Amino acid sequence: MMPGMKHSFFFKLFPVVALAILAAPASASAGRLVRGTMPAVYYQAADGKRYVFPNEKTYATWFTGFGQVQSVSDAALAAMQLGSNVTVRPGTRMVKITTDPKVYAVAKGGVLRWVKTEAVAVALYGADWAKKVDDVADAFFTNYKAGADINTTSDFDPATETAAVATIEADKNIPLPSVPMVGTCGIYPPDNPWNTDVSAYPVHPNSAAYIATIGTGAHLHPDYGSNPDYGIPITVVGASQPKVPITFDAYGDESDPGPYPVPADARVEAGGDRHVIVLEKDGCKLYEMYDARKDATGSGWTAASGAVFDLSSNALRPDSWTSADAAGLPIYPGLVKYDEVASGIIRHALRFTASRTQDGFIHPATHEAGSNNASYPPMGLRVRLKSSFDVSGYTGGARVVLDAMKKYGMILADNGSNWFFTGETDTRWNDDDMNQLKEVPGSAFEAVDTGPIIK
Repeated sequence: MMPGMKHSFFFKLFPVVALAILAAPASASAGRLVRGTMPAVYYQAADGKRYVFPNEKTYATWFTGFGQVQSVSDAALAAMQLGSNVTVRPGTRMVKITTDPKVYAVAKGGVLRWVKTEAVAVALYGADWAKKVDDVADAFFTNYKAGADINTTSDFDPATETAAVATIEADKNIPLPSVPMVGTCGIYPPDNPWNTDVSAYPVHPNSAAYIATIGTGAHLHPDYGSNPDYGIPITVVGASQPKVPITFDAYGDESDPGPYPVPADARVEAGGDRHVIVLEKDGCKLYEMYDARKDATGSGWTAASGAVFDLSSNALRPDSWTSADAAGLPIYPGLVKYDEVASGIIRHALRFTASRTQDGFIHPATHEAGSNNASYPPMGLRVRLKSSFDVSGYTGGARVVLDAMKKYGMILADNGSNWFFTGETDTRWNDDDMNQLKEVPGSAFEAVDTGPIIK
């Protein structure tokens, strides 16, 4: 036991909270925070169950604020099977039972490890370690289980414990789905190029030339942020959304004809491209338009081009056809989405642009928009962050993005500013966090060989 321990903290009983995996307008990873008409908040996890936060302090070890909480109907909440209680995120806080002075560090899975001496507590958690101890009511102490004692600092590293458990799913060993999800809709099959791990793919023989063209000295640029004028917005609808006429005034011969289920208040990208992305989650269909404008009569939309993608299929557009993107690719799967970054993992390739491209494409791209120059990258080129690039100094969401770039890479989807990659429009983005990515140079990337160039 540690002498002289004084605690001015107490657990303010917090409305039940639970977790899950449905992605809000554009989520794709671990889970979401939900609530019904009552104040209780839950985490609905990847297994569909809702998990309970016993108190506010436990919640605060996993989440900051309540801006991510989504409102659902009481009926929908009741349909979620109740899971177990959430325990303190490993490494973040210590705990003690109200009737016992022993202080415990928390490891993965709610394993309690008794910190044997005050000297060890100071070394692990700092001189103010006592302020990092929370009392757990006897009724909730059974959520935890006993582990090995911590006798020396070599027995436990709080930072390592926290980093190893980014999600509640990881803490409870809840398996993640094999593909990004929106509700019950999987974003393409597991073997789709967007969902393919390319970390072990061979380097493209023309990698050096492609990277030099895009710019070895140029840097990554997240083309999204807290400003609502940045990024590409996403509109999610259900099967009941009425379909409306779509008129194409530029690339109609390469567009999928309407009608599309585009609501009158569908969100339109700010700026010149004016993309509209509508995900029909019940039918797993993606409707995307470029240069979209609502008709003056309000009866439909006009766009330069449009494409419909069946997210349950790996089928490509016809070769030489564009889409709402120059490469003939869907936009939605390659966007960085706030909720997946907040969950700690991105499990798909990202979309990026380059100012100069050649007159060829690599599947899954189906369209070129470039020049006859073999040193220029083709549409559909896959690049990845080199395994040798040290990401240990990057924190928060920036680290999540870089990890995805090493595993899934990025796909060249459009002509535009070099190394710009796109995310969804969301005012919750932390700009300081994402701005870390602007330090990553083009020289940190290499092109991988995913197939032949089609001319």
